[in-house]
Order: sequence, then C-alpha cells, then structure tokens
Amino acid sequence: MTIKGIRAEGLNEWFAKHVEDAVPPLEFSLIKGGHSNLTYKVDDAAGHRFVLRRPPTGAVIATAHDMAREHRIISALANTAVPVPLALGLCEDESINDAPFYVMAYVDGYVLGDQIQTAKRLDESARGRLGDEVIEVLVALHSVVPEDVGLGDLGRKEAYLSRQLKRWRTQWEKTKTRELPAMEEVFAGLEAKKPEQLGSGIVHGDYRIGNMLTTDKGHIAAVLDWELCTLGDPLADLGYLLNNWSHPGEAGPTGRGAAMSPTSAEGFAAREEVVARYEALTGRDAGGIAYYRAFQYWRLAAIVEGVLARYLKGVMGNQADTDLFRDQVDGLASAALDLLGEL
Repeated sequence: MTIKGIRAEGLNEWFAKHVEDAVPPLEFSLIKGGHSNLTYKVDDAAGHRFVLRRPPTGAVIATAHDMAREHRIISALANTAVPVPLALGLCEDESINDAPFYVMAYVDGYVLGDQIQTAKRLDESARGRLGDEVIEVLVALHSVVPEDVGLGDLGRKEAYLSRQLKRWRTQWEKTKTRELPAMEEVFAGLEAKKPEQLGSGIVHGDYRIGNMLTTDKGHIAAVLDWELCTLGDPLADLGYLLNNWSHPGEAGPTGRGAAMSPTSAEGFAAREEVVARYEALTGRDAGGIAYYRAFQYWRLAAIVEGVLARYLKGVMGNQADTDLFRDQVDGLASAALDLLGEL
C-alpha cells in the first residue's frame, strides 16, 4: 500500500544501515493527530516498533519543519528530568524519502486530546497526579541550563517576545487565507504592552497535555512535538499551558476547542493553583501572565492559519474540516483581544 510521504524501498535500506535492531521489511502507518510535521509508526519484521518524523509533503516554510533541529533537541534532553523519546537516527539526504527525517523510539502511552478520553483513561486521583507532573516537568525544562546540554546556541535568549512577534507576524502574512483585522489589532496591542523579559530558558513552544504520552497511572511517559522549541522567556510556556487548561464546564475561545481540553475532566487543579505552584517551584513572578496568554492565543491563531493553508494546498496527507480551522483562528484572535483589554 502506498502511503503519502513514505518511500518504502529507500527507507528499508536506510533503517537496515542506521537504526540498531531494525529488521526490514518495514510497515508504515500515519499517526493521526498532528497538523504540522508528519509522524509515522514503523513496525519491522522482528516485532520492533519505531517512530519516523518528516515535514509535510509539498512546499512549506523550511524553518518551521527543521528535522535536524528537532532531533538535536530531544537528543540533548535525553539525560535530563524531562521525559523525551530516545532519538535513534537522523537522515538529511532527501534522496532517501524526498525530505529530511528522523527516527525515535516508540513510547507506549496515551495522547489525551479531550476530557472524554481523560475521564475514560484516568481515575480522578490519576488526573490530579498528571496535573502535578505537567507543572513539575515544565519546571524541570525551564531549569535546564541550555549550555549544559549543548543547546546554548539554539536561539537568542534575550528579546524573546520581540523576536516572536516579528516571526509570527511574518508567518501570518505569508500564510493567511483572508484578511482578519482582529489579528492586526492584537499585534498592535502586544507591541504596545510588551513586558520586560526577566530570565531565560528552554521554551517548548507547544507545551500541553495533548503533546504528551501519558500512562494509565497519570504519569508523563514522554513530551512530544519539539518543533517550536527555542530559547527565551519561560513565562511564554506557562501562558500557553494556561490557555489549554480549561475548567470543567468552561467555554473555550473557539466555542469548543479549549472546553474539550483534558483538564475539563474533574480532578485537575485550577489555573490559579497552577500559577502559584509554578511560582513556588521556580521563584518567578507570573503576575503578568495575562499578557503571555494573549500572545499565545494570537500566535496560535497564526499557526492554525498556516495549518489551514497547508490543508487547502493538499500537502498534509489527509483531509480536515477547514471551516473549523477558520472558526478557531477567529476565536483565538478574539480571546487575545479580551485578555489585552484586562491589562
């Protein structure tokens, strides 16, 4: 069976040479759920299982799909308190599979996408345990000294917000599928109310329960999706996490997205408790977190618009509800405006 984004012959040969214990022939299947890089489960003839990551097929913004960079990050974090899959190999020779890719170990666990899955997989005590670990792992990530793990040159530490605002404004302009005045209004407000950066660290960029593999006991088996990781202001990760940390019965910015988040199931701490716990463990002042939440809603709107553009171009390997993506972008921009109004 032909799978979009996979050239089986070249990959069979490459795995045999470069991935220890891999025994061709290999079977590939697309792991659904991601909307940026493509992720495949790989089963070999000996019963071993691996994971392959590659960019979307077709024309993309190269800096958003840097396989070598993503491979480097999880390799560097392997010996820290941050759980990541073991990196097994990187291929930058595009003749093998039409694009760079990397291979990592397969990690058992569940990706909890909403409160229904969370309530089904975890009892209430396990949900509380998971909530605690989400904060503790984020603190562990922000406690890693980049130079100590070889990531000191991953990005500039200072002026994080200025760099991010410029980057995602450019991304929006390159990928937008329509004009949306709210996005311009939010950008102006974020520029005008930008806080001073206090401290720096490794920023995941997409830190939420939906980007983790979780055990049925409520432990984090691995943190995934490091493609947006950089150096900068750690409070950006906290703001993003809080946007994905909805309370039971709470309506989200898009009318459905955040309201379906895993923390909508009973048993998780309130947002205020998350902030207090993070402050206690790090010593950082998160009193201005509303700005970072507004920034993250705006940034996510730019990201989702880019995903929408790729689906419309047919480069994502499967189909999606593009109207839902448009509604999500509109809702995120509106939520960012509301938060800026609170400052």
